[in-house]
Amino acid sequence: MSHFTEPMLREGSLKDKVIVVTGGGTGLGKSMTRYFLQLGAKVVISSRKPDVLEQTAAELRAETGGEVLAVACDVRNYEQVESMIAQTLGAFGQMNVLVNNAAGNFISPTERLSARAFDTVVDIVLKGSYYCALEAGKHWIGAKQPGNILSIVTTYAWTGSGYVVPSACGKAGVLALTRSLAVEWGKYGIRCNAIAPGPFPTPGAWDRLFPEPLRKKFSPEMKVPVGRVGNHQELANLAAYLVSDFSAFVNGEVVTIDGGEWLKGAGEFSYLEALDNATWDMLATMMKK
Repeated sequence: MSHFTEPMLREGSLKDKVIVVTGGGTGLGKSMTRYFLQLGAKVVISSRKPDVLEQTAAELRAETGGEVLAVACDVRNYEQVESMIAQTLGAFGQMNVLVNNAAGNFISPTERLSARAFDTVVDIVLKGSYYCALEAGKHWIGAKQPGNILSIVTTYAWTGSGYVVPSACGKAGVLALTRSLAVEWGKYGIRCNAIAPGPFPTPGAWDRLFPEPLRKKFSPEMKVPVGRVGNHQELANLAAYLVSDFSAFVNGEVVTIDGGEWLKGAGEFSYLEALDNATWDMLATMMKK
C-alpha cells in the first residue's frame, strides 16, 4: 500500500497559523494551500490574476471550510507587496508564515531570449522573493514576533541548467537568500528554508514547458530513479512540516523532493541506465578478454 497520496500531519497542526502563499491560485501553490487549510491554517493567496485567485479561494473554501483571502499582487512591485501584507494583517490580525512560490520560466536557448525575458523571470523569482521576505521580516522584527519563510526553489538552483538560464539564476539567488537570512534572522525567531521539487506535473506550467510533441520524447518519469513523477500531496506534506512548529530546529535547509532525479542527471555514467542485460553480458565478456 503506498501512502504518499495521504496527508501526513495530525489534524489542527497549523490551526494558529496565518500563511501567505504567493502564486497560490494554481499548481503547487494551490495544492499547498489546500493542505494548509485542511490543517486549520488561515491562508492568503496572491498572484497577478484576480479572477483565477477568487475562483481558487471559493473552491478551497467550499472544499475545506477554511478561511482563504485572495489578494491580487505582482511580487515585482514592492508597493503591492506592502499592500498584500497590510491586507493580511488587516484581515487576520497577524501573519506567521510566508511561502515564496510565485515563479516564471521560459524553456529556450539563451541566445534566443531578449534581455526583457531575463528581467521578467529574475524579477518574479528573485526580486519577488526578496521583496516578500523583506516586508514580512520587517513586520516580524518590528512586532518582536517569530516568523517562518519557505521558498520553493529547484534542483538546478545549485547545478545550473542549460535552456532555463534566467530561472536558474533567479532560483540560485533565492537559495542564497534563504541560507543568508537563516543566519541573520535566526536571532529574531525567524526561520528560512526551501524545498527543491523535481517533476510534479501541474496543468499550467507543465503544458507550457512540455507541449505535446515534447512530452512523448522527454517523459519525465524516465529521468527519475523511482520511476514516477511526484504526487502533489507529497510536496504539500513536506511544506506543511516545514511551516509547522514540528520543524522548529530546521533552519537554512533546502530539502530535495525529486525521487533522485538530479543525482541521476548529474552522474557522468547515469545514461548507462539505457543498457539491457544482454548488452551488459556482452560488455563483461569483452572486458574479461
